[in-house]
Amino acid sequence: MKETSRPYPTVTLFGLPFSKMNMRETVDYLAGAIERREPTQVITGNPIMIMAGLDDPDYYRVMAEAELIVPDGAGVVWAAERAGDPVQERVAGFDLLHELMREGERRRWSVYLLGTTQETIEEAARRLQESYPLVRLAGCRNGYFGPDEDASVVEGIRSAAPDMLFVARALTTQEPWIGRYKQELGVPVMMGVGGSFDVIAGKTKRAPLLFQRLGLEWFYRLLKQPTRAARMLALPKFAVKVVRAGENLAKRPPRP
Repeated sequence: MKETSRPYPTVTLFGLPFSKMNMRETVDYLAGAIERREPTQVITGNPIMIMAGLDDPDYYRVMAEAELIVPDGAGVVWAAERAGDPVQERVAGFDLLHELMREGERRRWSVYLLGTTQETIEEAARRLQESYPLVRLAGCRNGYFGPDEDASVVEGIRSAAPDMLFVARALTTQEPWIGRYKQELGVPVMMGVGGSFDVIAGKTKRAPLLFQRLGLEWFYRLLKQPTRAARMLALPKFAVKVVRAGENLAKRPPRP
């Protein structure tokens, strides 16, 4: 597996390097990537992703080779504390998206939005342009395309040459798709944003601030979408794995 040098402090959890930078430092780091035009894949890491990676070597490789994994999930913050090497703060993907847009407003960056339905992505684009009028919308399109369309989608984004690319697709296709095409895309900041476009477009609501502060956004989403229950089973499994790992929390466990 290719080793990726990381010029920022990290804490290793199950073999995966999570950034210890706070939100401001993260934005500054990514601003530098944009200035240098360095393709940088940002993964907003959470326990569900870690568990997916431990079950699937290909997904794990994508995470390990990403240029930046930020500690999005509250479970990741907790695990880092148990490892004795805590992160400064949780860096939530939804908040990072908006912080990057605010910085883009100041620096006149451009953005491309990819994912969800055409109706939702267009409404999200409209609202983002309304909030950040000085960020140029380089383009947007829905996320419903198969492997046979990858080349045309990549070429469209490459031609638009945005500073930032936000992608909202399914867990199994979002990060792997970015990881596979990041060098061809050539975008300085490429980040999977999950359901963020649905929230921005007003299709769904983000958890209230109290839930966010308590690290219970996952619980709020479960209350609103009981169909997520099966997916959420990864959370207690992750907690058990962290506790059992003990002093070996930094190491990638062998596959059963």
